[in-house]
Amino acid sequence: MMTASRISVPPTAGLPLRWSDLRPWGDAHLDRALAGWLGVDELLLECSGTSALMLALRTLQQLAPERCEVVVPAYTCPLVAMAVAQCGLQPRLCDLSPDRLDMDGQALDAVLSHRTLAVVPTHLGGRVADVASLLPRAQACGAYVIEDAAQALGARVQGRSVGLQGDIALFSLAVGKGLTTYEGGVLLARDPALMAALRAQHKASIRPQLAWELRRSLELLGYAAAFRPALLDGVYGAPLRRSLARGDWVKAAGDDFDSRIPQHSLGAWRRRVGLRALARLRTHWEQAQQQAQRRVAQLRALPGVEVLDDAAPQAQGIWPVILLRLPSAAQRDALLHAHWASGWGLSLPFSQVLPDYARYAPVLGEALYDPVPQARDWSQRLLAVSNSAWLSDALFAQLLDALRQTRPPSAAG
Repeated sequence: MMTASRISVPPTAGLPLRWSDLRPWGDAHLDRALAGWLGVDELLLECSGTSALMLALRTLQQLAPERCEVVVPAYTCPLVAMAVAQCGLQPRLCDLSPDRLDMDGQALDAVLSHRTLAVVPTHLGGRVADVASLLPRAQACGAYVIEDAAQALGARVQGRSVGLQGDIALFSLAVGKGLTTYEGGVLLARDPALMAALRAQHKASIRPQLAWELRRSLELLGYAAAFRPALLDGVYGAPLRRSLARGDWVKAAGDDFDSRIPQHSLGAWRRRVGLRALARLRTHWEQAQQQAQRRVAQLRALPGVEVLDDAAPQAQGIWPVILLRLPSAAQRDALLHAHWASGWGLSLPFSQVLPDYARYAPVLGEALYDPVPQARDWSQRLLAVSNSAWLSDALFAQLLDALRQTRPPSAAG
């Protein structure tokens, strides 16, 4: 039995900060630089991707006050459903396709109605969802499409940034998403009139909050100091092992969230830090893609292991993680029980489908009763492998061996 290593690989290929990024002076126009980087005219910076989603939903509420439901994938971040509920709207869950990590077309048709305000497809783990295939369905019932690209800043489809097929897009600048201001969000719209409405909603509702900004600034300093191999075990590996020792997979996966979502402006110093780091982001993702291509080829050679690719045609996702689907839930769980704490960068995108989180049941309400068998199957067999450069070839070889040997408990006995 292999003993747990004290090498902690981060769960995603986040962009390390440099001490020079932290200078308190200089250009703070991250919004302008990021708009140019994404190839759009303008965008809004928010305090988180979740706050960006809430601002988008409140803007759409004003444009279509008779609509009250928001369709989200049944397997997505609980914060998405929490944001919908905090805006006074009802989340409706859409099952996933059996062969793609996308909303299923027939399931989407079943939940769309004259009450649907928006549909929120997700570019999960840097993989590009097939937004084009669901646009006609949403448009036919008069619903908006909000692309949740929180985990896909830098991904492209048909030569353009993701987020430009739907009506509105949001990205996250949280830890682990690549570019980070510790917490932060990006919001944009294709249509100038809708972008103006978003801007007006931001101006009317978003204010500075000194306590939150001070907290996030200190957290960003801590990230800059601790996001390095020598220190990561203390701030990430040890808490992970404690959560796993308690059997708390929700906390181990990072799915435990406070019930109230803060909304405030993004401070000037954190914008300066993000602006300096942005200059390295494209190179960072190019290097991550090169590593992923090598490792995906090795993973695809393993019997029964499915490596997820982009669902959309002509897409080029980013590679913060490599997503795998194992043959059975028992095999996935056996691997995690044995090796989640082994320092190989294993994680779960989310630990459960939305209806299975007991603590979020009051948020979902009637959405709990939407059947989502395919999404549940995805949640039980999906696994994320970090694409961090700190996952060495030697450690990755150990992971490959573990995947070859993993059997469900009944078979192993």
